[in-house]
Amino acid sequence: MQFDKKVYANMFKNAIAEDRIKKSSEDFKIKLFLEKAKNSLLIAKHAKEVTPDKDQAPKLHWNYWATIISYYSMLYAGKAAIISKGYEAEDHDAVQIAIGHLLVPDKLEREDLEILNQSYKIFEDEYVHYFEDAKIESHIARYSAIKTYTERRLQEIFNNATKFVGKISLILGD
Repeated sequence: MQFDKKVYANMFKNAIAEDRIKKSSEDFKIKLFLEKAKNSLLIAKHAKEVTPDKDQAPKLHWNYWATIISYYSMLYAGKAAIISKGYEAEDHDAVQIAIGHLLVPDKLEREDLEILNQSYKIFEDEYVHYFEDAKIESHIARYSAIKTYTERRLQEIFNNATKFVGKISLILGD
């Protein structure tokens, strides 16, 4: 789906009305969620790279969990960024909505950041797509009985999660 800032603004407004996104001043959670994000990436990396022995689950199941944990690293980083903007999101879709609305700058905000030599703070809409893609794959990994993962697809999800968490860490100055 093509990213549309206006669509995300409308979804954000609706999510607030439904109490799926709420005002928050609990800034102490930012560091905690970033820590969860970074450590989840480390765990996903381990699951992705493990070579199971005969007494362990087959590699396919490690790949399921590497995909799921990669997505959760993005979820935690997104929650940290949302809190830094004064909100909290109650569910996975609300996190995606808040990320799209609160983090992706409009044209004027983007120009201001570039003028101030803070281009590193620009959260591109592609990161919203990374989140959405990982959310879908994580759902499939959790609930599908037959899905298999190629090493290439698992690596793509993991790499996108690494970029996503890294970008939010950079924006938040962590």
